[in-house]
Amino acid sequence: MDYKQIVADAVSSVVDGKVSTNDIYAKIEKPKTSANGDLSFPAFILSKELHKSPQVIAQEIVDNINGESFEKVVAAGPYVNFFLDKGKVSHQVIETVLTEEEHFGDNHQGEDRVVTIDMSSPNIAKPMSMGHLRSTVIGNSIAKILTKNGYKPIKDNHLGDWGTQFGKLITAYLKWGSEEDVKRDPIHYLVQYYIRFHKEDEIHPEYDEEAREWFKKLEDGDPEAVHLWKWFREVSLEAFNRTYKKLGVEFDTYNGESFYNEKLQDVVDTLKKDGLLEKSQGASVVDLSDENLNPALILKTDGASLYVTRDIATAIYRDETYHPVMNLYVVGSEQTYYFKQLKAVLKKMGLDSAAGLHHIPFGLITVNGKKLSTRHGNIVLLNEVLDESVKMAKQQIVEKNPDLKDKDRVAEEVGVGAIVFGDLKNSRIDSIDFNLQEQLKFEGETGPYVQYAHARAQSILRKAKSDYINSDNYALTNEDAWEVIKLIQAFPEIVKRANAEFEPSVVAKYSLKLAKAFNKYYAHTKILVEDDELNARLALVKSVSIILKESLGLLGVKAPNEM
Repeated sequence: MDYKQIVADAVSSVVDGKVSTNDIYAKIEKPKTSANGDLSFPAFILSKELHKSPQVIAQEIVDNINGESFEKVVAAGPYVNFFLDKGKVSHQVIETVLTEEEHFGDNHQGEDRVVTIDMSSPNIAKPMSMGHLRSTVIGNSIAKILTKNGYKPIKDNHLGDWGTQFGKLITAYLKWGSEEDVKRDPIHYLVQYYIRFHKEDEIHPEYDEEAREWFKKLEDGDPEAVHLWKWFREVSLEAFNRTYKKLGVEFDTYNGESFYNEKLQDVVDTLKKDGLLEKSQGASVVDLSDENLNPALILKTDGASLYVTRDIATAIYRDETYHPVMNLYVVGSEQTYYFKQLKAVLKKMGLDSAAGLHHIPFGLITVNGKKLSTRHGNIVLLNEVLDESVKMAKQQIVEKNPDLKDKDRVAEEVGVGAIVFGDLKNSRIDSIDFNLQEQLKFEGETGPYVQYAHARAQSILRKAKSDYINSDNYALTNEDAWEVIKLIQAFPEIVKRANAEFEPSVVAKYSLKLAKAFNKYYAHTKILVEDDELNARLALVKSVSIILKESLGLLGVKAPNEM
């Protein structure tokens, strides 16, 4: 139930339509403290129309309003503060959650329209480092949030399986590589060759030319170059999928850059046909001066393609295949300017979905204050961090609950969940410094803290003998319970906001607030006492459990029933 709407309707009926109900609704606030009510209306917006001071207007509203839906309505200076009927609201909220369960907060805003999400996108022949974590988990969470809002997301792992780096890798392998080593530990040795290339390149600049030649051979279908490239791609994908499985992330497509090679000429031909392609110092570009942007470089002087060439082909393919209402690119904030250029080119080409192209930027992730770099050898492997987190989680679980069954499964859910939650609780645009020990704590703003609150709720329900489901009265008036109720009631709004902002942290921060409010309620209330409100309290606990599990699920985090 939309209680803001109830307040808006009540105020509107008093002011005789001098201000529209929608305008009143838009101005309704949630006070920072419960002492000022549950919802508040600032009378300022009525001063001009009513030719009275806000304080006078506020008091007149209080004197004339229909207060049936409220516990009380009071004027506080220029504000009208509404105190909702705790018993009535708590019953309505709990009953709705118990009825809808995991579907509480679902909406149909998306109208089953498709949204493509370009995410993760690791480079072939390079390990997945902690640097890949953010795009992967942010994109995965956004997809889940989109689904909750009625959209149909398509997650595309646009693999970096093409480009000049393969010329460098082939050159490095032929100079220093060993087939036996690559077969034994492919990613480890391939990345070492890549690192060595960049070190040797500083002494032997001629290696750059060799690398360019090998990439050109690859583009031209040279058998040796193609064989090595396919081999590098195959062993890399095997390693990537092991990591994705641990994270619980799945993709709808793995169409990497190479998939679009045969479509590149069509891009060039279309740009020429539309009169958009120009020559600039021997290279082919699209002029974007009317958008106050630098020209988009489509082809180098030697005719070689670039990232933007393939991204245009990708956008066209997605547009024709999926007809998306939005194309989301979950890519680091350092690429913001590039995506402005890409969008501008696609708009000039008249692509239907160009207006719905959104770059979803995020900040850097550092480890112990250091930026991660494959070419300089500063790599923290994501797979190894996940394994270490699970190991540390199991140690904590054994200490806290040595009799817990299925410790390994719970440790995996807690260990992986801690890393995912630790990333997503931060506003995505912010840079974060990774600290595993901090993220694994069972207290504070962590994933395990929220998971433990859910497990606690489940434990209470297991101990209960009462059948709370069959109750016809879920009314609660306790202040601690009320804080929990208000947070539960806000969940549908949270779902919409997270979607509008493409911001998983909205959900993560909400789950922390709900877990904290529930833990306070648990600390101050004897839930299992046999009295008239027992079923209502248990129903509230069940509702909390449902919403915490669903909140964690929207982040891609599991919610163990026992910890």
